[in-house]
Amino acid sequence: MSDAATGNDTQVIYDGHIVRLEVQDGKWEIVRHADAVAILALNDAGEMLFVRQRRRAVDAFTLEAPAGLIDDGESPEEAARRELQEEVGLDGDMTLLTRFYSSPGFCDEELYVLRARNLRESKLPHDEDEELEPVWMRPQEVLDSLRDGTVKGSASTVTAALFAVQLLGRQGG
Repeated sequence: MSDAATGNDTQVIYDGHIVRLEVQDGKWEIVRHADAVAILALNDAGEMLFVRQRRRAVDAFTLEAPAGLIDDGESPEEAARRELQEEVGLDGDMTLLTRFYSSPGFCDEELYVLRARNLRESKLPHDEDEELEPVWMRPQEVLDSLRDGTVKGSASTVTAALFAVQLLGRQGG
């Protein structure tokens, strides 16, 4: 198949529930992936909310900011509120901090990082295939643990923790 807009010859290798793998012009492997959100939630003690979960792709337990895919028709803010409710039973007022491509060398996924304020209890059923453990930690402790290798994380973990350190520094905490 040829993409008329770009003039690229595109072959679909795999089209699954989460990803679509294409090869363009016989050499460029591209993963099409839904956009996602990650949430920075801080408590009054200056601790940041994370979830510990097993990630099969890396065969490890990771510490990550609550996160998930944006469903069709959802805004990033709506997705962030839903994911926070599903993963940790909280809701909050969302503010966009930044957005970036998670790995633009081969994937089109854009990640939106939002801050959750005015946290309140509000639980939605979680995804049946997820086993999540909520963890509150100081953002600097997370960054130090990522650096020394005692914690494994993701781009969203690092980004959210860096924003948290910056925000807390401005607030003097």
